[in-house]
Amino acid sequence: MKKKDIQEMKNRSSAELTKLVEDSAEKLRALRFDLAAGKVKNVAQLREVRKTIARARTFLHARNAAAINGTSK
Repeated sequence: MKKKDIQEMKNRSSAELTKLVEDSAEKLRALRFDLAAGKVKNVAQLREVRKTIARARTFLHARNAAAINGTSK
């Protein structure tokens, strides 16, 4: 993921990030089933989807922590 893409993800709303996590989790599930069936040619795609989920969850967690502590980022 490029730096520009990460910056765009950081600027998304919490609802958009939650939707991204849900969609990516579904995509990861489908990729895992396809991998087991031998249909996946690009196994690096699994890693990228997992990283996307982790980044989105990190931004959500940071926002929630900032909201609880009363600071803004």
